[in-house]
Amino acid sequence: MTSTKYQNMDHDECVELASSIMAILDSWGLNAKQLAFILALPKGTPTRALRKYRDGTPFPQDKGVYERVEHIIGIAEALRTTYPLNPPMGNLWMKQSNKRFGDVSPLQKIVTEGLDGLSAVRSYLDCAYDWEINP
Repeated sequence: MTSTKYQNMDHDECVELASSIMAILDSWGLNAKQLAFILALPKGTPTRALRKYRDGTPFPQDKGVYERVEHIIGIAEALRTTYPLNPPMGNLWMKQSNKRFGDVSPLQKIVTEGLDGLSAVRSYLDCAYDWEINP
């Protein structure tokens, strides 16, 4: 799915989205370099720029960034559905090795593969998304 659903958002909605995405990524325990890679931000994006996304600055209006945002939202929603009574389990699941991903954790797959890793983890967690891309 493309970022077209984000094109009609107003500034406040974009700010809230960036803050929410950063909270999800922070809960996964990622460092600044990993955050920038996962979000497809320019190499060398300073930590202070990442801090701004938590505190009132929207993400750049870039299709690649919003494609990744959509996957992050899909993964977070699938984890909430899978562990509705124990939200910390979702973060734990992200960090445990998984045979489906070659005995690396879903988070490691995302950190090493970027968009492909996000898509693979989302497909694993969300069968509706997997059906959409693999009819």
